Amino acid sequence: MLTYARWQYAVLVIVLVLSALYALPNAFQKDPSIQISAPKGALVDAALKSRTSTLLRQGGVTPKAIETRDGDLLVRLTGTAEQTRAADVLRPLEADRYQVALSLAPTAPAWLSALNAKSMPLGLDLQGGVHFELQVDQDAALQKQLDTYVEDMRVQLRDAGVHFTGVNRTGAAAIRVNLSNPGEMDKTASSLRQSYPLFVQDVQGTELLLSIPDAEIARIKRDAIEQNLTTLRNRVNSLGVAEPVIQRQGVDRIVVELPGQQDTVEAKRRIGATATLEFRAVVGDEVQAAEAVTSNSIPPGAKVYYDQEQRPLLLSKRVLVSGDQLTNAIPQIDPQSGTPSVSISLNTAGGKRMLEHTLDNVGKRLAAVYVEQIPITEMVNGREVKTTRTEERVISSPVIQGVFGKDFQTTGLTTEEAGDLARQLKSGALAAPMFFVAERVIGPSLGRDNIERGLRAVVFSFAFALLFFLFYYRMFGVITCLALMINLLALVAVMSLFDATLTLPGLAGIALTVGMSVDANVLINERIREELRAGMPPQAAIATGYEKAAGTIADANLTAILAGVALFAFGTGPVKGFAVALIVGILTSMYTAVSASRAIATLIYGGRRKLKSIAI
Repeated sequence: MLTYARWQYAVLVIVLVLSALYALPNAFQKDPSIQISAPKGALVDAALKSRTSTLLRQGGVTPKAIETRDGDLLVRLTGTAEQTRAADVLRPLEADRYQVALSLAPTAPAWLSALNAKSMPLGLDLQGGVHFELQVDQDAALQKQLDTYVEDMRVQLRDAGVHFTGVNRTGAAAIRVNLSNPGEMDKTASSLRQSYPLFVQDVQGTELLLSIPDAEIARIKRDAIEQNLTTLRNRVNSLGVAEPVIQRQGVDRIVVELPGQQDTVEAKRRIGATATLEFRAVVGDEVQAAEAVTSNSIPPGAKVYYDQEQRPLLLSKRVLVSGDQLTNAIPQIDPQSGTPSVSISLNTAGGKRMLEHTLDNVGKRLAAVYVEQIPITEMVNGREVKTTRTEERVISSPVIQGVFGKDFQTTGLTTEEAGDLARQLKSGALAAPMFFVAERVIGPSLGRDNIERGLRAVVFSFAFALLFFLFYYRMFGVITCLALMINLLALVAVMSLFDATLTLPGLAGIALTVGMSVDANVLINERIREELRAGMPPQAAIATGYEKAAGTIADANLTAILAGVALFAFGTGPVKGFAVALIVGILTSMYTAVSASRAIATLIYGGRRKLKSIAI
């Protein structure tokens, strides 16, 4: 008999309500906006709002609204042209370390956002996005590498028993070694030549000058670009942005293009973040550090740092482990103190160095130093000059209680800092600081005509299917049309819920799933007609048609899903966009074609006791 359980009706109602709820945000167009984020320690207050309003008025830009949202100042505008003008007008705020970024402000009701209902992000080919151009400070990368060479040389000469008074950088690309005993010059030169065969050596009395050749300098700068590219890809992936464009441009620039313009302040903060950790041995205690600072007598091999209470500490100049030796970082809560912490895993070299240090220094202190490169924009002689300022602070300096190697944890951070630092360490350290030198909105890459044609293709494929069913299958055509609309609604809702980026190939995938859903309904309707021709009563024919067609539909759709999984696993870019839409569309169509349409048919025909014919 033609029946449909109450719990199945309940499931269908839940699916309809959730589909409508999570597809609804796509009906609300976003406002082109400017998002202003305050630096650490600063607030978004009435003074900033007034200053922003004044700058916009002076620049001839009339905003739709200026409001505070999630701790940032949001300026809503009427169009992308006004958005670009407003961004240029508000650039002076960056001199005070405010971040000014392009964004899209949602217009959906707040209750939808509270339910985590959001619109489907669109790809670069459909909506365009934001274009960032970053300049890599290659000189800073060179100086960082020179510092590494200096520390490694000190350790090597100390292990070789060479007596030296100093190993320091000199000039742009050279290192000077000062020896206590001139008789050890040959031994020193031979030892360093083995480790640094490309360096040019020049003996000047008790000094050995090692110059880095131009080819080695070029390699260091080139490697800095490549490491930054890899790190940027990891960081953009952590943002959940689908199909980004990240590529090198020229000698020292990197281009990043992100589909859409949502929360670009967060994107800029994550992309350009340079925070990392360094672990250094503590020299002496707080009293000795305070005396050394007061008398300006810093011991050789030590450097003054300050903790979060601005108390001085003497730390070794030698970096024991740095951020580029970390392989994993997980934010968590320390079970003993209940404070935020970061669980850290080191690579083999870092773990070995940490193990050797803790073996020999149980009972002594080890400091974790939080290092951050902060970009600064200054006006010098009427010109905008971008530089960086390094902030270093000791976040913890505990006593080494026992021996450990590559796995340990560090505390002393806030919850937000622990989460941010873990993400940055996991994605990798930047080899050199970067500056945002350009930011602009980019239009759809495929052109407005192509986009409209793609949308028109989906609409017409859907409309043709509906017309065919209405004329050919009559009442069951109406049932099928309702099932197709539920399918499309559920498809949009699922893709929106899981932040699946919609691209033009994705639209093609949606059009294909509409066709496959039509195929499933044709199988059901034709099966019902066969049973009617065989003399079966109408209600029994409907029930039998659905039951016998369900297996065929499942087999056909499962093979198509496997093809979609293969496309997603081995494809890139547009192919993945097509595969996602295809897989989700097939899953929703399997439910709507077999179950949802049967529920509607049961509602119409299931309660009729003397049903003699049906309109099919």
